[in-house]
Formats: sequence, structure tokens, C-alpha cells
Amino acid sequence: MKRLTELYEKDKPREKLKAKGVEALKDYELLAVLLGSGTKDRDVIALAKDIVKLFENDFENLTLEKLMNIRGLGPAKAMQILSAVELSRRYLIKQNVKITCAEDVWRELYEYTNKKQEYFLSITLTGASHIIEKRVVTVGTLNQSLVHPRELFADAITDRAAGIIIAHNHPSGQCFPSHEDRRVTQRIKEVSKIIGIELIDHVILTKESYFSFLDEGEL
Repeated sequence: MKRLTELYEKDKPREKLKAKGVEALKDYELLAVLLGSGTKDRDVIALAKDIVKLFENDFENLTLEKLMNIRGLGPAKAMQILSAVELSRRYLIKQNVKITCAEDVWRELYEYTNKKQEYFLSITLTGASHIIEKRVVTVGTLNQSLVHPRELFADAITDRAAGIIIAHNHPSGQCFPSHEDRRVTQRIKEVSKIIGIELIDHVILTKESYFSFLDEGEL
């Protein structure tokens, strides 16, 4: 089937990009440039248009498996697309997003409310409460042996963060802290005082709501 270089001149996304700039390309044309070529069964434009459909229908829950369900898209190209999306997300996160309350945290991390396992997350912040970085720290049932302050604050120190917010999802949908949640929070709070990076909040996330240790007076 057609490779990108075999398309008619006027239809070549790369030529269009050169002539008019990246802003002139349609979504599927951008993906065609990223893919570079189609497969023996499908040309690059058809493949790119199917990926755009997937983006439009379920972008927030995009996975490698869902991409590989597209006919003609193998694991290498699927990983290429997924990596490009993740890289874009990471840089968009840094575009002056400010955290002012626990609801902001809930919205920023909402994608994790759909997970079947517990994800322990961190958000590092500037002194003006702008996001520096969002990270998955660990995956699994929250406990003191799983969440070690050393790993948590190593990244915060690298970021030169003034503050840090921790969060984790409750797949059960129960929006209340367990005894272990409180123990972990207290331990991290004690370490934050020693290191000098403020623990601003610990937020428990569910699809419908959230629990803020700060708002409830537990920090």
C-alpha cells in the first residue's frame, strides 16, 4: 500500500508541513507524519484516520491494547503513538497549571479513578502552586512498606519543588481514609518537615468525589 512518499504531491502531509507549517495539518495528517508509512494491507492515511477516531471516542483511556486493535497498526507503531501522546501530556501539564484546592487535584488526576488497582501519585509544585510534574509513585495497596518517603522526595528535590501533594485512588469507590492511609500520611508529613518540602495535601480519589486530608483538618 501507499507509503507517505508515494502519495500525490498535494496530499503529502510532510510537503504540506514544509510549505504551510505544522498548524496547517489536520489531525490525521499529523498522525500520518508521525507514522511515516502504512502497511502492506493499509495506506498511512487510512491508518491515521482510524487512530483519530479512537482519539475522538476514548482519548482519556488510551492504551497500547486499544491502539493495537486498529487493523494494520502493529506494536511498534502503536508504542510510537502512545509515547508521543504521553510526551505531549507531560509538557502540557507544565503549561502554568495552578493547584488552588483539592478539587483541582481531583480534576488533574481524574484518569486514575478508573483504575482497578490503587495508584499512589504525587504532584510537585512551585512556591506559587504551579505544577512542576505529576508522577505515579507506586501501584498496589497503600501501606508504609510500599510508599517509601525516600523515593517520593527524591523526585521532589530534583524538581526543586516548594511543595508536594500526594494522592491515591480508591477502586472500591469508598471516599474515606483507612487507618493505613492515615499512617502513611503522618509518616510523609514528618519527613516533609525534615526535608523542607511542604506536604500540602493528601487527596483520596474516586469517580464521584474526593477526600482531602487538608480540608478535613488532618494535616
